[in-house]
Amino acid sequence: MPPDYSGQNLRGRSFKGQNLTGANFSKADIRGANFTSAILKDGDFTGAKAGLQRRWTIGLLIVSLLLSGLSGFFSILLGVLVAYIFNFHNTQNFIFGIVSLILLLVFCIITIRKGLTAGLGAVAFAIAGAGAVAFAGVINVAFAVAFAVAFAGVFVFAFVVAFAGAGAGAFAVAGAIAVARAGAVAIAGAGVGAFAFAFATAVTTAGAFAVAFAVAFTLFNAYIGWRSLAGNEKEAWVRSFAVAFAATGGTSFRATDLTDVNFTGAILRNTDFRNANLIRTRFYEVKKLDLARVENTILINLAVLNLLVSCNGRKKSYLGANLKGANLIGADLKEANLKDADITEATFQGACLEWANLTLAQAVSTNFTNAKMTGACIEAWNIESTTKLDNVDCRFIYLLENSKPETDDRERRPSSGDFQPGEFTKLFEEVLNTVDFIFRNGIDWKAFVNAFQKVQDQNEGTELALQSIENKGDGVFVVKVAVPVDADKEKIHGEFTQNYQLALQAVEEKYKAQLQAKDNEIVIYRQQSGEMAEIVRLLANKPINIQVDNKVENKNMTNSNDASRKINIGSVGRDFNASGQALNLGDISGTVTNTINQLPASSEPDKPGIKELLTQLQAAIEADTNLPQEDKVEALEQVKALAEAGKNPQEGAMQKAAKTAIKILKGTIASLPSATKLVEQCSNLLPLISNFLGLG
Repeated sequence: MPPDYSGQNLRGRSFKGQNLTGANFSKADIRGANFTSAILKDGDFTGAKAGLQRRWTIGLLIVSLLLSGLSGFFSILLGVLVAYIFNFHNTQNFIFGIVSLILLLVFCIITIRKGLTAGLGAVAFAIAGAGAVAFAGVINVAFAVAFAVAFAGVFVFAFVVAFAGAGAGAFAVAGAIAVARAGAVAIAGAGVGAFAFAFATAVTTAGAFAVAFAVAFTLFNAYIGWRSLAGNEKEAWVRSFAVAFAATGGTSFRATDLTDVNFTGAILRNTDFRNANLIRTRFYEVKKLDLARVENTILINLAVLNLLVSCNGRKKSYLGANLKGANLIGADLKEANLKDADITEATFQGACLEWANLTLAQAVSTNFTNAKMTGACIEAWNIESTTKLDNVDCRFIYLLENSKPETDDRERRPSSGDFQPGEFTKLFEEVLNTVDFIFRNGIDWKAFVNAFQKVQDQNEGTELALQSIENKGDGVFVVKVAVPVDADKEKIHGEFTQNYQLALQAVEEKYKAQLQAKDNEIVIYRQQSGEMAEIVRLLANKPINIQVDNKVENKNMTNSNDASRKINIGSVGRDFNASGQALNLGDISGTVTNTINQLPASSEPDKPGIKELLTQLQAAIEADTNLPQEDKVEALEQVKALAEAGKNPQEGAMQKAAKTAIKILKGTIASLPSATKLVEQCSNLLPLISNFLGLG
């Protein structure tokens, strides 16, 4: 049973590295407690109080008062320096006052507009430029000396303002803002009063001016601290320093597993969440979370942090935001912009996402149960079977973020009317249970069927069914294959892609080999054309025998018009009869057998020769039931070509023809499943045949 610490005083306790899954810490005082690297899955911290223990708060109070006093002292000092502007009788002092005033004004203006870092940089740049001019002799030595002193004073002031501002900010984070301000004002006021009293007896006007500057600089210091704590990006480093300083000794959840932990209503000031696992961690209505350390978590984005606390993101933009694992149960995100946001493993149970923009959102393992999504745009969002869409309330959605050119069409679904209860969920369940294959340059269906069969063989027991084929235009096709809910879609997609590419290469090689074969035969034809012409001339005037209905008749060629005659004429790449039809399997099989029988038998009975190997290959092709009739005829033609080459294997033309035949045979069997017997036999026979023909 999970431990119950509800309502207990756990200040300063260490739970470092412990497994406290499901533990109850509701309304417990966990100030200063250490949960570093602990496992707190499903824990309950509702109403808990985290932060600093009293002794740490007192220490921060003392440090912050010292920083405030230091700031007040330097403010008075700078007021005195600027007051030299009223010393008209001493040229050096007068110049000193003028330069100090100009540099301070430049620093303050740029700091307010661009930030403290920019202000320091601008002063340094101005000092470097003006100093070069002064010390080059363009301006007198008095000015150079005054300039150097003014530089030192202003630069020290700028540094102290930055440091004191951060210190005051840290003190505010510690939770004693009112006392800090009182201390700073008291110290600054005391310093100003003392200076005014001492200076009034000498120069009343100058003293009043110095006091005014001291007060102004103190207020400027306070403004920098306030602006940094307000989350102004210009002073991000000041705020980071302040928060880190104040969180020293506070409650630590550093590198802790806080999956599904509930912090609703808790006080989380001065808490360390760095590197914590915040998957579905509930931060609804927590207090002072913006004053916690949150590096390397989704809380580093103040907009995301405020959304998790308030659960109100209506009409707000979270473009490209990291919301991975965000707990937004019941959140109001109507008309919110979540384009390109990472909402992986987030939960939107019961949330309002009506008219929200979910274009390109990463929604793998996201929970939308009972969410309201009417009017939402889901163009190219990424979901899969782990995305939960149970009982989604949706009348219609849009598939396009922007309308098609010159139309107002955003691909509404359904195109007319509304989804009936449960239809939205059903529609996307079908999408979730499919694997999509995208073909950008058309589809080679022979390669597709081959790849699909191989994937089925590789995933035996997984039911795969072709669901739909969509023509998207410009040669782009999308083929959807239905798979079981628990199927490994990534594995199936990867295997099909690989098998399709291999099959495509095999088909291409086959086509190339066929073209090469035709080119070779054309060359041979041209070489023999002279002899062929002579043969045709001699035969033209001679009668020929024509077989009709098993009867032999003598007819003169010139007087015959019998269309039933069967005259075999060799053609390029394939044999055709006089009627133009391809030879059937019986025709080519007999021809191949006759050609093979013309080869010499092996002299060794136990060692098959070229004749025996080709006979085995022929028998394997004819016996295979997976090879289509057309491919079987083509394969036998290549066996015949190999038998012809076997008669004179040393001849160059024959070797070329044999190489081409083997390539075509390999391409033909590439369309068969790898476990087919013919594939196995060819993988054994073809290398032996190549060796006999001297092909290597």
